[in-house]
Amino acid sequence: MGVSELFWNASLEELKRGYIQQDDHVVCLLCGKRLEKGVVYPADGVFYEAERYMRVHIEQAHQSVFDYLIRLDKKLTGLTDHQNRLLRLFYQGKSDADVQKELGIGSASTIRNHRFALKEKERQAKVFLTMMELLKERDKHAPAFLDVHQTARMVDDRYNVTLDEYDKILKKYFPAGTDGPLKTFALKEKHRLVVLREIAKRFQPERIYTETEVNQILQAVYDDYVTVRRYLIEYGFLDRKDDGSQYWLKA
Repeated sequence: MGVSELFWNASLEELKRGYIQQDDHVVCLLCGKRLEKGVVYPADGVFYEAERYMRVHIEQAHQSVFDYLIRLDKKLTGLTDHQNRLLRLFYQGKSDADVQKELGIGSASTIRNHRFALKEKERQAKVFLTMMELLKERDKHAPAFLDVHQTARMVDDRYNVTLDEYDKILKKYFPAGTDGPLKTFALKEKHRLVVLREIAKRFQPERIYTETEVNQILQAVYDDYVTVRRYLIEYGFLDRKDDGSQYWLKA
């Protein structure tokens, strides 16, 4: 199961924690880092067991679960830019007066009104989540949809892909199997998303690649590897340094 699937299938408590227990490993829901239970991990001269070290990892790599979540695309969080800024400041422990001064809006009472609106949004989210959980128990006709990867830059109807459609698209464009070459990259947007998602699986999490190494991997996929590489970055599957010296798989 990929990182995005683990993320979206996690419980609220697991998401708040930022990691899950999985067999003999502890897995980061934010980037997929896996730590083996029973192994001692060193950090700054201190030795930690796996679960405790995972908390150290989240702090070092992601600052906090909140910081990671607040940076997600607004179509994943459902927050407006203004709500996002407010939540960031509230999380930093700012008073209403401090928030009002920093944003330069209204008065302290205006900020209290925003707090109330956010609380209302929380109540609505709880009710909606409960209804969706109850619906899952009764709706026998709902198709399984492709999960949206957390690092997606453009979240729209191109993600309206069922798992059955996903398999059919892969069979169509990877006739020799998903480890083989791509038939064509002249694709509809929805099909391109599926193909790029599969190509991204050829890169290892937490590994840094040179541009030459990336090109070698992608040349085995498609002749126009430069275009494929560009789209992998554009769709949020790969990231790189500005000078192109290093590439890595995004969580």
